[in-house]
Amino acid sequence: MKKIITASLSLLLGFLICFLPSPARSRHSDTLRTEVILLGTGTPYPDPKAAGPATAVIVGKRVFLFDAGVGVMRQMNAAGLPISGPEAAFITHLHSDHTLGYPDLILTSWIMRRTAPFPVYGPHGLRRMTRLLLAAYSEDIHVRTYGLEREVAGGYRVNLHEIKSGVVYEHDGVRVTAIPVPHGSWKEAYAYRIDTPDRSILVSGDTSPSEALVRGALGVDVLVHEVYSPLHLATENRPGGKYWPQYMREFHTSDVELGALAARIKPKLLVMTHVIRMGSTNEDLVAGVRKGGFSGDVVVGKDLGRY
Repeated sequence: MKKIITASLSLLLGFLICFLPSPARSRHSDTLRTEVILLGTGTPYPDPKAAGPATAVIVGKRVFLFDAGVGVMRQMNAAGLPISGPEAAFITHLHSDHTLGYPDLILTSWIMRRTAPFPVYGPHGLRRMTRLLLAAYSEDIHVRTYGLEREVAGGYRVNLHEIKSGVVYEHDGVRVTAIPVPHGSWKEAYAYRIDTPDRSILVSGDTSPSEALVRGALGVDVLVHEVYSPLHLATENRPGGKYWPQYMREFHTSDVELGALAARIKPKLLVMTHVIRMGSTNEDLVAGVRKGGFSGDVVVGKDLGRY
């Protein structure tokens, strides 16, 4: 009888173990899980519902930041991300709407207990911008360091890398590749492809339709791409307003053009961001993407959306 009971208990225990999560497997899964968070989907227009352009790619507990628009640190806090700084930051280009949060990123992460530099990657000119920003805040840095706040001396610094095309970051299973894209009269602008152990993501930055982007993004899981609606595009009654349609066509990508690009790239999910609506609705934008030829999953991104 004892042998029967023992055998039955062993079978029951084995059955239960089969349905319990393996600690090793759970830890491994947590390490691999990759998520995209749109911290800001806005444009230069100061829309109170859309922070400045910024996208976070989360790999387990690791944070990689792409662009640093207005409100980036508050959005990182709202998303539940560390406010002591990312593992690395990447700037697509030096337009003000993509960099107005850059000093916030540098200084606020320091005040929030960052003690060591993190790497920042971006186009040529970023080093000068960083140097001048730190000079502009030199008195603040001095007071916070030597006054009663006693912040860690030098903790505000970043490791700056002005980049060219190709792999710019590779560490512990995460690889980031810079892809040059055309953005009007800017000499340098980059999209970034992020390859992690379980997903691939392409963040376009600002760009007109780009063959290099298509080649670099083929088959990604998530395509995060800027977009404008051409439905109401017209000259405007303001300084420079007569060039507005030309500007949009040379600097940005319409929803129809994006649909054609996505049809070739074939992402599992297309996420529209940096949305220039000019009165168009989400339905208009999606209809434009469909007209361009993309039939896959597509969403119009929103601040703090997770994908």
